[in-house]
Amino acid sequence: MTKKTFAVVYCEGFFGEMDGKTANGLVRYSDRYEIAGIIDSTKAGLDAGEVLGDEANGIIIYKDLKEALDGKGDSVAAFIYGMAPLSGAFSSIDSDVMFYAMERNLDIINGLHDFLTDDKAFVKKAAECNVQLHDIRKQQDIKQRNVFTNSIGKVECPKIAILGTDSAVGKRTTSVILTQALQQLGLNTVMIATGQTGVIQGAKFGVPLDALKEQFISGEMEKAIVQAWEETKPDIIIIEGQGSLSHPAYLSSCFIIRGGQPEAIIVQHPPKRESLGDYPDIKMPRLKDEIELIEVFSKSPVIGIAINHENMSNSEIDETIESYQKQFEIPATDVLKFGCDSLIDNILTTFPQLQAKTA
Repeated sequence: MTKKTFAVVYCEGFFGEMDGKTANGLVRYSDRYEIAGIIDSTKAGLDAGEVLGDEANGIIIYKDLKEALDGKGDSVAAFIYGMAPLSGAFSSIDSDVMFYAMERNLDIINGLHDFLTDDKAFVKKAAECNVQLHDIRKQQDIKQRNVFTNSIGKVECPKIAILGTDSAVGKRTTSVILTQALQQLGLNTVMIATGQTGVIQGAKFGVPLDALKEQFISGEMEKAIVQAWEETKPDIIIIEGQGSLSHPAYLSSCFIIRGGQPEAIIVQHPPKRESLGDYPDIKMPRLKDEIELIEVFSKSPVIGIAINHENMSNSEIDETIESYQKQFEIPATDVLKFGCDSLIDNILTTFPQLQAKTA
């Protein structure tokens, strides 16, 4: 197992909220980084796991970077920018914090569309401090310009996409939990990351799709899946979704479906969310309408529903799950509270060839 790098995650004012989704995801899971602390002065002193509504995990939230690093010596090696604002840009305060991080000998991990390696001041400072700048979304070379070739036909295992009704509803979290649960059953399961957080977490296969030119997104989606198939011959592939198919601002779901050609879909939905996360004047789509749209567009069935329990009581969660299962006649669950056994049962029913491969 590769040794993890100790990192602090900067999420000032947004940890536990929609725009803090990169930090939220890293607290719950990371193959690449050991999270040594979260920086958010509005929640200083709290346990990060408890803020997310999970069990306490010992990851403390600090008021600033200095406090986060005090007493840790040289063990922390990276500073991760853990926010994902709609603008995709840094504030002047963010820049000041990152300059201080470089002075403390920390490499900078950046998932925004603003590229630090294109900023002369950041490049100069990084050189002076002998640290590295990593722009996750930056297209590294000409190889990320593949058009769709239909080589996806080589992939012989089932592919399941986790799509949703909005951005930041838990698609990546469900993808990770479902992947781990399938692996525990003895199935060789690979997750394809499609956003910057999944890549930062350490996903072996995938690319931040919204960093690519439109012409190449389907092709890069296809390439990541084909690469995973050729290198690991998985029993099943889980594809992380982005945005939603009906969302007017995000097109990633279209490319995931076109390039990934999933044989089945699981839909993630926050029942109590009334408007799209970054667009308070646009109402959330009805789950029924989104499922119908997905099935028509993808020509594949929706075989499960995963609930995001934001602003829901335990009784509301139970009632909603029961209602959805009755209405749609497919399993529904809250994977963070109840796991994903019901989803897996339907996956094995839908793809019976997998049943013989379970441990």
